[in-house]
Amino acid sequence: MDLSGPDAIDQAIAAGIDLDGSPLPESMLTLYREVMDKEGQRKRSGVRKSMRNRVVRTGAKHFDQATLNARLIDAGWEGLKDKEISFFYS
Repeated sequence: MDLSGPDAIDQAIAAGIDLDGSPLPESMLTLYREVMDKEGQRKRSGVRKSMRNRVVRTGAKHFDQATLNARLIDAGWEGLKDKEISFFYS
């Protein structure tokens, strides 16, 4: 199984294995599935807000603070919020 790319985690969870091939404990899988089922039932507030949240969460791993902030603004979103800077860059 190829465990690379943006769907690697979901594929591994579905297979019940960690990225190193070791099995995931059933108790972890059960809790994860329960939480994801609840999340799947939650009403959404908007695609743009969700997109921005994903960009910030993932972008902070790949861009420095100034670059991510500028890219957000250039794309039409608000720049990084103080709480995001504290969480991802402190």
